[in-house]
Amino acid sequence: MNKTYKTAFALFLLLVISLAWLESTEPEPINWTPSFTAKDKIPLGAFVFYESWKETQAIKNLRIPPYEYLNSSPDSGTYFFLNDYVDFDRNELRDLLQWVSDGNRIFISAYNFGTPLSDTLNFETASYISSDGFKTRPGLNLVNKDLKLKKARVFDHDLPAVYFKKIDTTKSVVLGTAAFEEKELEAKINFIKTDFGKGEIFLHTTPQAFSNYFLLDGTNYSYTEALLAYLRGNQILWDAYYKSGKSFFSSPLYILLNNRPLKWAYYFIIISGILFVLFEGKRKQRSIPVVDPPANKSFEFTETISQLYLEQKKFHELGLKKISLFLEFIRKQYRIDTSVINEKFYKDLAVKSEHSIEETKKLFEQIHNFREKNENSKEDFFRLAKHINTFKNKNGKSGHQS
Repeated sequence: MNKTYKTAFALFLLLVISLAWLESTEPEPINWTPSFTAKDKIPLGAFVFYESWKETQAIKNLRIPPYEYLNSSPDSGTYFFLNDYVDFDRNELRDLLQWVSDGNRIFISAYNFGTPLSDTLNFETASYISSDGFKTRPGLNLVNKDLKLKKARVFDHDLPAVYFKKIDTTKSVVLGTAAFEEKELEAKINFIKTDFGKGEIFLHTTPQAFSNYFLLDGTNYSYTEALLAYLRGNQILWDAYYKSGKSFFSSPLYILLNNRPLKWAYYFIIISGILFVLFEGKRKQRSIPVVDPPANKSFEFTETISQLYLEQKKFHELGLKKISLFLEFIRKQYRIDTSVINEKFYKDLAVKSEHSIEETKKLFEQIHNFREKNENSKEDFFRLAKHINTFKNKNGKSGHQS
């Protein structure tokens, strides 16, 4: 390695180190990824809500799909779903609705409820677009006079503004609204209740109302408390399956990659290793000689042994080996036991090889005669070999040479 090359490599390495340091010391950006898991402390996590609620309410954490839970021995209560979307398939929805009709409840807070549920309950949702095209910060309130807040609680960040565009007024009751642009005329339905059998279904289109960011902002928690008044008296079955965020760490590198300085240190080690391989490895590695794999000499060996038998005129021994190989062929090709040669054997072999029973018997009669002799001539051996080869090569077409 000459001096110029070393200098260029040192400058490049210094540049990589500087970029890694600048990136690792930059302030961590706020993570607005929808999570809604009970353990996430990011703005759209549900850590504050879950920890506060479980102090006053019995909560059972379910990490399995509703379909699996409801087909075991489900408890009675309220099945609580919180996520940016909750989309049940039709079989799972059927089991959920059956469970609700027995006198239970489900509560779903999400932007998207899936087609099967919307078709069943006959509702439609839409996204609100403000007059300026960007600001979508709903003021949340309830309509029940005993629960309605004097002032709507505002989620002070722009997120999807979803509301109920259409509901089945014969079955559904409006429980809450979301007012946009601080105008009462812009209030949209965001919380409804639908009776189903002996139970109830609550649908809420503003899941950010349960997020850490909303609950820790002023007195916003009072809206969530008022909303949960509809769920009192029942055990809560907390869904930890339909979550956009992970409820557990699936990778051993999670802690390393979740810490910004450690993450960039890890990347720097990988980049350095790659550079070392590129600039040093190829200059020092030796050429690897090409070693041909051992050739298969089985055919040549068999041919040599056969020639020895022929030269020594051991036609009888060679014929016996030919018979043994043919019987092995029958066992492997047709899965037929050759230890007992009888009528059943002839019939099975004839059917599977698609030869006639007469041809099969004739061949084995010749095999039997060859075995019985103490000595066989060259003509006897070739005659036997020809019949065996013909039998094998007919390929299941009786009476026609292939």
